[in-house]
Amino acid sequence: MKFVIRLHAEITIKSKGVRKRYGKVLVSNLKNILKRVEIEDAAPIKVLWLWDRIEVNVASQDQQVAEQISDELRNIPGIAWFSRSHELTLNSTEEADFTPIAAQVLATWGERLKQQSFAVRVNRKGKHGFRSMDLERYIGGAVLQNVEGTRVELRRPTIEVRIEVDNDTVRVFGDKQKGLGGFPLPTQETVVSLLSGGFDSSVASFQLLRRGARTHFCFFNLGGDRHETGVRQTAYYLWNTFASSHPLKFISIDFAPVVEEILAEVDNGLMGVVLKRQMLRTAQIVARRINASALVTGEALGQVSSQTLSNLSVIDEAIDGLVLRPLITMDKQEIINIAEHIGTADIARSMPEYCGVISIKPTVKAQRDAVAEAEAKLDPELLQKVVRAANVEDVRHIGEATDELVQPVSTVDSVQAGEVIIDIRSLDEQEARPLGQLPEGIEVTSIPFFKLATAFAELDKKQHYLLYCEKGVMSKLQALYLQEQGYNNVGVYQPPR
Repeated sequence: MKFVIRLHAEITIKSKGVRKRYGKVLVSNLKNILKRVEIEDAAPIKVLWLWDRIEVNVASQDQQVAEQISDELRNIPGIAWFSRSHELTLNSTEEADFTPIAAQVLATWGERLKQQSFAVRVNRKGKHGFRSMDLERYIGGAVLQNVEGTRVELRRPTIEVRIEVDNDTVRVFGDKQKGLGGFPLPTQETVVSLLSGGFDSSVASFQLLRRGARTHFCFFNLGGDRHETGVRQTAYYLWNTFASSHPLKFISIDFAPVVEEILAEVDNGLMGVVLKRQMLRTAQIVARRINASALVTGEALGQVSSQTLSNLSVIDEAIDGLVLRPLITMDKQEIINIAEHIGTADIARSMPEYCGVISIKPTVKAQRDAVAEAEAKLDPELLQKVVRAANVEDVRHIGEATDELVQPVSTVDSVQAGEVIIDIRSLDEQEARPLGQLPEGIEVTSIPFFKLATAFAELDKKQHYLLYCEKGVMSKLQALYLQEQGYNNVGVYQPPR
């Protein structure tokens, strides 16, 4: 089978050299990511750069493999759209024979076209003895004759049947599937995102990944192990879904000493602004150590008291580096909608809110002199100390580190009678890659990981449950999270490969 990939429009209008460089980076990313598509007894996937498109060639014709590839392509930055391509060789006689093309269209689209309006769109390159309109009319007539309930609608069809004639090659495309757009990772410079696990910071991180910036995660721990467990899930999800072609760092900083100092030394109304300034200062130390060019935050104008223009101006003055705020003009609901779309919304909902400091009457227009006076009481070496004590890990290895955290949680490769397996993968993943054969009588229930925190409380507390996911990482993190909530009737199922 073959997939045709089109680059994001902003790439195609760049200079020849830049376009070629971006294309090569995207090809490399595709090769890295598509290695994890499971293909039995088939040659490796081939990815070819052809200037106006990228082609992915797979020896297998397995529909499950096609779905896995589609799932990966949807989440790779730099892709405008992609489609399955069914190729034929054009008859080179004076009067081209359209019969094979019509047969391929009916095989590809027949079932989908029933009772639908449609239009045939032909894009032609090269010299031919026919017009694009001739082929469109022939294919349209074949569909009308062979597929019940169809009707031609040129302006607003329900389905567009797309055909490309490239000299002697004819491509009949399947569904045109939308990609992420943006730029391939890492064609832009490196940034550090201040990740809290909530809606805003996860969406802001995604926006920079989508634009091709290698985005490392800096987490300020204000809520202990439970807080960090949730944020680690978010970081791993963002990397695994949108950036797995490249390693990213997860930097966890115990910020409790800084918060304690602010609570003791800073006036109530200024606490929020001073906390944000201390976070930026700390993040800048981290950024300089890993050669990052900017910081990223999830702040939106006017969302809370520290995010007024006046306060943001005062906060930014704490450092001399660049702070990017990709959500600055978005409403909260817009941010939540994006989080729903990219898959981080339910993780964010399950995250407890850790504010660090809560001002009774927070200022919306902090005075620079007052902030400077308050910060003069703070220990200037404290930020360096918390950075030196920070835990830095490769996001790819969160799964391995999780193994150490979840030692008390049992991990088994077989299921005993009476145990219940909870498949915590998304429904799409479950449908694409069903759980393997299990002993007779073993019950399997489906609760996606982002619903597990609330749904588990409703389950039978006398029953023992085993969590399952593809690679075992998310199931181990969820098991740890549930254990911290006091549930001891949970383990992890990790079958042998």
